[in-house]
Amino acid sequence: MQTQTQTQRTLASAASAAALALLLAACGTEGGSTGAGSGSDTVSPDLPVAGTHWTIGAVTVDGRRSAAPDGARVEFGADGRARGNSGCNTFGATVAVKGDTLTVSPQEITEMGCPEDRQRFETELVKAFTGPLKGKQEGEALTLTSPDGRNGLELTAEADLPLRGTTWKIDGLISGDTASSLPAGSGDKARLVLGADGRVSGNLGCNNFAATARVEGKTLTVEGPAATTRMMCTGPQMQLETKLYELLDGPLTYRLDHRTLTLTNADGEGLGATADTATTGGTSEGAGGTGGQEPSASR
Repeated sequence: MQTQTQTQRTLASAASAAALALLLAACGTEGGSTGAGSGSDTVSPDLPVAGTHWTIGAVTVDGRRSAAPDGARVEFGADGRARGNSGCNTFGATVAVKGDTLTVSPQEITEMGCPEDRQRFETELVKAFTGPLKGKQEGEALTLTSPDGRNGLELTAEADLPLRGTTWKIDGLISGDTASSLPAGSGDKARLVLGADGRVSGNLGCNNFAATARVEGKTLTVEGPAATTRMMCTGPQMQLETKLYELLDGPLTYRLDHRTLTLTNADGEGLGATADTATTGGTSEGAGGTGGQEPSASR
């Protein structure tokens, strides 16, 4: 038979064990799990969208689905910003991520005139890409859906493009820390392609060009001067062509970021370019579309 002291010790041990069990249970729910178990207090990890790039396939507004035009895309930066293109205008927004929910606050959009069908899609995109959206990612696909399920976006992951074989559309000039657009009236023909055969070719804004080039680390060395065709150019085209001809001669540091390319020389002068997905995948010959003329001689 237990004595009174033994009984008191047994009751105290049982109470301590119960308290410890409660403490461990509380610690198990604090801080959240990643979905293990069936408890309702689990916390899901944030949807990993920062630093990703997506093609917009379609949007749904008030239950009506519309396919996106070519060029519609969005990227999520690590700075809590989203930037993209509707297929006509560029747009920006702030994005807060909590668990599987993205809360989107539109900030700005350019005001270029768009064809009627693209303007209609742009209006729907802005409406769909607003407010809290629940994200669901399956492989290369990401869907964002409003709480009532009537609005949403269908996205497909974009792959990074390689330096070689990609047609790079030149869309800006760089001087030190300053980036500027191309000279007014110079058009949008300037392009370059680095081939697997060690040639770099394309268009300087008016004339086609070609030269040999080599890549070592992060340096692209154009072994110029480049050979060019001899077409007549307007003043702005010639201004751009002269600048690009001088730049594409010698060693250049390149920086590749998903679908943008920058090339700068030792003086901080350079160019910015964006992948021209309409022509990427073809050969480098004839890039720029100037009637297929081959570069004839160096200047």
